[in-house]
Amino acid sequence: EGASNTVVKAWDVIGMIAEDGEHVRFLYGIAAQGPVELWLIKVEKSMRETLRKHMQEAVITVQKSMSKRENWIRSTIGQLLITSGQVAWTMECTKALQDPLKARKALKQLRNKWYRYLERLTVLIRGDLSSVDRLKLVALITIEVHARDVLEKMLKHGVTSTNEFQWTSQLRFYYDKSEGDYGECQVRQTTTTFAYGYEYQGNNGRLVVTPLTDRCYLTLTTALHLHLGGSPQGPAGTGKTETVKDLGKALGNFVIVFNCSDAMDYKSLATLYSGLAQTGAWGCFDEFNRILIEVLSV
Repeated sequence: EGASNTVVKAWDVIGMIAEDGEHVRFLYGIAAQGPVELWLIKVEKSMRETLRKHMQEAVITVQKSMSKRENWIRSTIGQLLITSGQVAWTMECTKALQDPLKARKALKQLRNKWYRYLERLTVLIRGDLSSVDRLKLVALITIEVHARDVLEKMLKHGVTSTNEFQWTSQLRFYYDKSEGDYGECQVRQTTTTFAYGYEYQGNNGRLVVTPLTDRCYLTLTTALHLHLGGSPQGPAGTGKTETVKDLGKALGNFVIVFNCSDAMDYKSLATLYSGLAQTGAWGCFDEFNRILIEVLSV
């Protein structure tokens, strides 16, 4: 997942290519010369600056009009397409909940607006699209269906304020254009706030969000806020690992999945922890219970 290749021209790294074929050109090239650990840091910095610039453009475009979103879909990087769409949804919901006396009517209008938007997306996905655009649309529809479900849920529970738990418990995306050169995206849930990571993901699909997924997100973000870890439990094949990975995608962070076994010792675990700490990536330890208790106790 993420960038599977880089575009190198005359020993300059000028962009990224995702596994699905999506191209992202850097704002400026990076000379691939000297110690690799030094110029790779510059590549990572260029990646984040490029995504920040594209995010700024995507947020500006998506706010213009619901009826002109076809151009926004085709011109925006898949990852930022979803994130900027969630920024727009958060803004629309916040606006609808500004006046408690008119909130129910405003939410009904917004729900109907989202139904019409989803209808246009389903028409668009049946059209003649490139493979990259189709992957972008599939992921976008998955997230927008959940956005519609949240609107239905808020109407059902009679939400009339942005302070109510049914609203604050959702992953909410805010964009502050005054921060830095290209603005700053923040993700909030209940009282927790996270800076968007701007780690390039490519078009690797998104998870269908259920009420159980929402509760799992809520638990994990609270744990992160308290500098703790999370331990989703359940039968095999129910989506525990995918839920953690999808939360990482939502927050723009890279998630590294390790398949644990009883052959792991304290040295290999120390190496993994050291790498995660130095890169800032998330670690997802699959089958964590297989590690020997003697190793974990170290």
